[in-house]
Amino acid sequence: MRRNDLRRYLHAWGDSQTAAPDHYDRLPFRARDAMMIIMRYPPGHKEAVRERIVQAASRSLRRDGLGGVSIPALMKQAGLTHGGFYTYFRNRDELVAAAIVAAGMETAGGPFSEALPLRATLDQYLSPGHLEHPENGCVLAALGTDGARQPPRVRGAFAQVARGFLRLTERKLHPRRRSDTVSDEALARAATMVGAIVLGRLVRDAGLSERILAAARKGASS
Repeated sequence: MRRNDLRRYLHAWGDSQTAAPDHYDRLPFRARDAMMIIMRYPPGHKEAVRERIVQAASRSLRRDGLGGVSIPALMKQAGLTHGGFYTYFRNRDELVAAAIVAAGMETAGGPFSEALPLRATLDQYLSPGHLEHPENGCVLAALGTDGARQPPRVRGAFAQVARGFLRLTERKLHPRRRSDTVSDEALARAATMVGAIVLGRLVRDAGLSERILAAARKGASS
């Protein structure tokens, strides 16, 4: 749709030159998409919108699973139309991969924050709150069991986050070491932590889940 054609189209909807914000959502799909061509946004707008979509996807995928959320639903959560998706991502795999990495960074800045001692990290990660709210928790515990069956780009994102989780565990155990090597101790602690959350969600028994968490906290802190 050319610029002049768009203006005539919008005029027919009651606006002379550009669509007022409160009319925008009532425009036909084609007009809304065409408006994106001529609208001017401040620097950084596209990056900010892309980040909003990634964060919405990160929460939704952890809550509903890798196949449980459609692109139209994700865009709606971000306050955008389905047609605008390809302005920010080449395909669904690119979005899913970005959402997985964003979730991993969230864990790195949360329970694995450098400001927290090991005990506080274990208490936060191996907590009933983490068990009950996967949308805010570790993406490896929420989606890792499906990661190996995903397309290459998504598998790569899972691998990146998994290796990062191991390094975070190593640094939490040995903050003064400067080696990139992950110790067997860190491997065992990381496996205990992720496995406890996975098992705790699967058993569907609150009492048994709490025992799993308590046993994992004890084992990981010894």
